[in-house]
Amino acid sequence: MAENWSSSDPGVMRFPSGILVRGRGLRHPLPAGPAPTFAIYLLGKQPPSTEWDARWLRWPDFLLPEDRRQARLVFKEALSRAADERVEVACGGGRGRTGTALACMAVLDGVPADRAVAFVRRHYHHRAVETPWQRRFVRRFADA
Repeated sequence: MAENWSSSDPGVMRFPSGILVRGRGLRHPLPAGPAPTFAIYLLGKQPPSTEWDARWLRWPDFLLPEDRRQARLVFKEALSRAADERVEVACGGGRGRTGTALACMAVLDGVPADRAVAFVRRHYHHRAVETPWQRRFVRRFADA
């Protein structure tokens, strides 16, 4: 079992259940400190390989995941693994797709879908979830 993140680590968000997940932009250097043990990469093209276990969710910039069913499964896996692993969610810039994924994970963790974007903006980044269709995706995520 890996030691988890600290809520004071850069980009780490605490969900209502207490689970910690780090969000980040892949265009930025890997933060100092421990590496993730599991990651979700939200990109339009396959990410480079990593030393840790990772899932690639095909998700073009400013759009939505190409396979919404797969997205739900990957988000559930990440939440489950974050209970005792260092889980990272990342896209290019770390705001739009990453924020949208974190908001969907917040819904899975019990945040009402109509409050999930505000929750992520308050606890992760004030500009997370960038487009109207990303916000709508989060609001409808509970019903999908």
